[in-house]
Amino acid sequence: MKFVTQEDIDNHSKQTLRGMTEGAAASLAVAVPGSFYLHRRWAYYRSLPITIKALGVVLVVAPCIAAQAERRGVQYDMEHNWSGPAKDELDREASEEDKRWGRLSPTQKAGDWALRHRWHLFVAGWAASMGASWMILRRNKTQTFSQKIVQARVYAQGIALAGLLGGATLSQMQPPEMKKENVSDHSWARLLEMQAKEAKEIESHTHA
Repeated sequence: MKFVTQEDIDNHSKQTLRGMTEGAAASLAVAVPGSFYLHRRWAYYRSLPITIKALGVVLVVAPCIAAQAERRGVQYDMEHNWSGPAKDELDREASEEDKRWGRLSPTQKAGDWALRHRWHLFVAGWAASMGASWMILRRNKTQTFSQKIVQARVYAQGIALAGLLGGATLSQMQPPEMKKENVSDHSWARLLEMQAKEAKEIESHTHA
């Protein structure tokens, strides 16, 4: 990895700002029209205060800005700041992962993706189940607001528990080649080997 210069820092900041702009534009293009659509079509949404509606937009926009800004920053680092044995090792690992992914069937790819993103799916499922439970329970006129909240949370916890059990079952159902984990990561050894080889080549050119 080369030494970082002020120019690299400035360019990295520009790419990060580019990612923030892209994330904001894309998420606002979805969130704002979606909010207007719900306001026009759904009486309950119209009854919500503007602060709650704004919060809904922010909850969509903010993660998109952060994710795209980070993606652009990491992409710039990979393309400009990483070089030598470190970059070769990263490229080798990426190539091996692409080959492994290409050998999987569509069903295995879906299972592999779900397994790698199980915590994202778990959180999204919990939030969705909480919202769905509230939409069902809000029509109940015999319960108070606090009772509805507690009941919705109970339903969401039950669904979350089912999601955890489903994730555990999914991990056990994977084929052996997908379940196999590299418990001993020897990439550091390969990296030291490549650095030593590069140092010898430089030394031989220097004495030549």
